[in-house]
Amino acid sequence: MPDPATADLRHPAAHRPGQADPDWAAARRVLVVRPDNVGDVLMTGPVFRALRAAAPAATLDLLASPAGAAAAALLPEVDGVVTASVSWQQLDVVAGDDPDAALVDDLAARGYDTAVVLTSFSQSPWPAAEVLRRAGVPVRVGMSKEFGGGLLTHWVPAPPDAEHQVDRMLGLLAAVGVPSRGVELAVRIPDDAATPLAVVGARYAVVAPGASCPSRRWPAERFAAVVQGLAEDGLTVVVSGTDREAELVAAVAGEVGVPIAGGLGLGDLASLLAGAEVVVANNSGGVHLADAVRAPVVELFAGTDTVDQYRPRSTRAEVLTRPVACAPCRQLVCPFDQECLAVTPAEVLAAARRLRSVAVSVAG
Repeated sequence: MPDPATADLRHPAAHRPGQADPDWAAARRVLVVRPDNVGDVLMTGPVFRALRAAAPAATLDLLASPAGAAAAALLPEVDGVVTASVSWQQLDVVAGDDPDAALVDDLAARGYDTAVVLTSFSQSPWPAAEVLRRAGVPVRVGMSKEFGGGLLTHWVPAPPDAEHQVDRMLGLLAAVGVPSRGVELAVRIPDDAATPLAVVGARYAVVAPGASCPSRRWPAERFAAVVQGLAEDGLTVVVSGTDREAELVAAVAGEVGVPIAGGLGLGDLASLLAGAEVVVANNSGGVHLADAVRAPVVELFAGTDTVDQYRPRSTRAEVLTRPVACAPCRQLVCPFDQECLAVTPAEVLAAARRLRSVAVSVAG
């Protein structure tokens, strides 16, 4: 009897031994599917870098959500973007018999010969694979734990759930013949990026108190205390957010911060973060953008996800969280008291000062 510890117990349809890898050198139109948020798209940078080296003659496009599409313009290797609100990323029941019909027609008209479906550990590639099959994309690559028939032409078994998202995506590529070109995040700051540097001055910090859902947001009053402490350290403190976060931004800025709610595109924000002595933010796209421009970052990480899957690795960073039994919960609103974010302003200020190499003791 074969040793169960060494036997290949993968599903027989998954990445079959002897299966030929896609001919990347011959690829002409490649679509990368990642219809998620800004941070998820920013983390695809190493994927596009690897694909550009493997398929130098190909056009590399990204299928992105409306929220994530803005990040694509900052990735140097992305040639074009297909923006869609796909059915498999909606929280509510999608109306209509075929909500992705228009997307199928659009993809078919673009004539992709290869598609790579990127997912987190809790997402399935199979709905995207079916859309791609219907659109006539002949090579469809994805990663999954569960069986989905023949919808993927190259089905790669999933790694352990805790693997970093960048490593997960690069592992998918490596399994189909695309070597890594490095795990570091990188973005291209537009030449016309506008930043409020005249207001900010030479030495400043950026505090970003927003997040995609309430369960990820550290309390506003604690952010305000951090703004006060950074200002006492002699920094101008810019508090940034979207126009919908104007009330939150104003509350956190108080009398000492510089509130900027809306008015900055993602390229503008990248330019702003690049010059900051430190960035303080929730687990959000802002953290990944800071990571990509090498700004030191203190991240307040809620228990909605697992830290090691999303930890900043391209810059100096400290991730502050509390271990809790209910994590990772993936809840939009915490049903408890956000014990995972029971971090004090003093701890955040201490982390920020360590990253700035400023020997300042924190009272209390």
